[in-house]
Amino acid sequence: MHIPLALTYDDVLIVPRRSSLESRSEADTKTRLTKKINLNIPIITANMDTVTGSDMAIAIARMGGIGILHRFMSIEDNVEEVRKVKRTQNLIIQYPYTIDPDKTVAEAKTYAEETGVTGLLVANGDNRLQGILSRRDFIFANEDDKKVSDIMTPREKLIVGNAHTTFDEAKTLFAQYKVEKLPLVDDDNHIVGLITSDDIKLIIEYPQANRDSNGRLIVGAAVGVHGDYIERAQELKKAGADVLVIDIAHGHSDIMFNAIKKLRDAIGDIQLIAGNIATAKAAQELCEAGVDAIKVGVGPGSICITRLVTGCGMPQLTAIMEASRVARQYDVPVIADGGISKSGDIVKALGAGADSVMLGSMFAGTKESPGVVMHKDGKRYKVLRGSASFTQSHTRKTVGLENKKLKDVVPEGVESLVPYKGPAEDIVNQLVGGLRSGMSYTNSHTIAELQKNVEFVRISSAGLKESGTHDVQTLT
Repeated sequence: MHIPLALTYDDVLIVPRRSSLESRSEADTKTRLTKKINLNIPIITANMDTVTGSDMAIAIARMGGIGILHRFMSIEDNVEEVRKVKRTQNLIIQYPYTIDPDKTVAEAKTYAEETGVTGLLVANGDNRLQGILSRRDFIFANEDDKKVSDIMTPREKLIVGNAHTTFDEAKTLFAQYKVEKLPLVDDDNHIVGLITSDDIKLIIEYPQANRDSNGRLIVGAAVGVHGDYIERAQELKKAGADVLVIDIAHGHSDIMFNAIKKLRDAIGDIQLIAGNIATAKAAQELCEAGVDAIKVGVGPGSICITRLVTGCGMPQLTAIMEASRVARQYDVPVIADGGISKSGDIVKALGAGADSVMLGSMFAGTKESPGVVMHKDGKRYKVLRGSASFTQSHTRKTVGLENKKLKDVVPEGVESLVPYKGPAEDIVNQLVGGLRSGMSYTNSHTIAELQKNVEFVRISSAGLKESGTHDVQTLT
């Protein structure tokens, strides 16, 4: 039996070449997530319950990537997570919160707290604008039994726009009139939207943010292949999810292809990512099944023990090269999922043919990752666990996603503590900086050029040792 050699990131280095880039800032990190969705940086946060909730999805989208919300929650909570991302930043809020003028100030305060907004448009049943309850109105409202109409800023004193108001026009009105909210109305004074000064500020502050056609941050969500996954997918699409990830450990399986067909029949042409896979044959069959991107990686994750438990898998670099070689023929983007522990691995993954990378453990322990900060021996930590860990399998059972007896669960992931790392932005800046440097070393102005320019060489264990710090005592 012939046994071929397969390689992973630490088995190779990229050969440097003459470069025309005068600075790494010249490197353009734009790429494709799916056939129809682009990213400004090729970074995706993994759909793990200790990595990506709404806070992480917001943070990574603002920096130019995308977060995939995990599915280990009720459908209602999953939908609310999508809505949080979509309402966080807009050019135009299409369906702003409104309150009836006859409601009491106490009711208005409660509603504002529940919705998480600082002000409310005032409208009656026909949705005609009658006024605004601003932040200032709330501050100086001492009598809670008064009506909203008694303390609101009335319509005749408001500065308004219309459905065609542009970003630049809104910015000018905010600067000129020093207002915080710009209601948009039609010719009959019906509310058609809202622009806020906070959203204008965020658009200026995060120029790299990935936004949809309505100016909202983009976000993805994961679904499985059992139980309520069709209903979950339908509700996630209604809530505004831009892409769905059909995520199972072994994506090259009949159950995956059945799920793809059922989801297409149920929710139409929403962008679908399928995985995980590790071979060229799997890539071919998923591409022919009509998915919009494929996710590559069986067992390379830092807390994944699939290879140890099952004896199955493929070293990640070879898996990417094999899958991308085929996917390119179908114009289907490839996501490298797992095994990345440093920025150089991202350069290697993209050079091997991936269009983007999915990261889990690198973002676990950040400020935005789900979970509380724990203290141990004077240091701060957060929990990281794999989607196939024992506790996660039990969690799936408790929320009705799977119906397995605990004795039947064979974990393929572990749980661990990871040091608290601070804001995710710090991680992204280091990773993107390293990526740009790698692109400059290979004379690559774009990721497409990087995929063409990369030349790998295999290295020995001595070469790997030589690549890191050695023969010195580091200060930290």
